[in-house]
Amino acid sequence: MNASERAAVQAYLRLLQTARAVLADPPSAPRALPLLSVPMAEADAALGAAGLTGNEADFFRLVAGLHPAERPDRSAA
Repeated sequence: MNASERAAVQAYLRLLQTARAVLADPPSAPRALPLLSVPMAEADAALGAAGLTGNEADFFRLVAGLHPAERPDRSAA
């Protein structure tokens, strides 16, 4: 994994953590959703810089390699 790919994965993980925190309290989520704009923009820019925009399969392989706990549960699909 190169530096730009690692940056994209790390930005995605920050976005995921922020989204989980925002959505953890459903009654306050609508007011907190604007907090996602910065990590979404960061993740989008990092994905573009790494050449991973539109290449979800490769991107999620990188995510699983860096952070195995974030592997999608394929049995739920």
